[in-house]
Amino acid sequence: MSRDQQPFVPADFAVPRTLVADGFRLEPLGAEHNERDLAAWTGSIAHIRATPGFVGRGWPPVAGMTAEENLADLLRHAREFEERVAFAYSLLEGGGDGGGEGEVIGCLYIHGSREAPGRVAVSHWVRSDRAALDPRVHERITRWLHEVWPFDAGRIDYAPR
Repeated sequence: MSRDQQPFVPADFAVPRTLVADGFRLEPLGAEHNERDLAAWTGSIAHIRATPGFVGRGWPPVAGMTAEENLADLLRHAREFEERVAFAYSLLEGGGDGGGEGEVIGCLYIHGSREAPGRVAVSHWVRSDRAALDPRVHERITRWLHEVWPFDAGRIDYAPR
């Protein structure tokens, strides 16, 4: 863990490993998602860059990434999750417990705000061919954050849909 990254959830908080909702589920982003994750975002670069929360951030890279570069990024996210400094989830198609299986249709990121210390930055994207699902994903994640996570609702920055 770097010196500037400290856990931003209480030590006794059990970080959720999943959320099962109508039409999608979340699980921690990891190496097992590499091929499906890479295909999901590289096929939707312009759409993601136009998604609330990603506009002007420079991600995803227009030139894409190699599978090895994407894997390194996923491993970094997994390490941050285990260190409790940031939480990245793969957004998978369907409900139930697929155990890492299922089509990757997006990602969710929860971390301390870099721009406003003390605030929580939340963003998610869905593939362009699943754009109609975006408002439902946002609504369900918003409810999950308020019901399960230890954040004051007034400290969460999550761009509306």
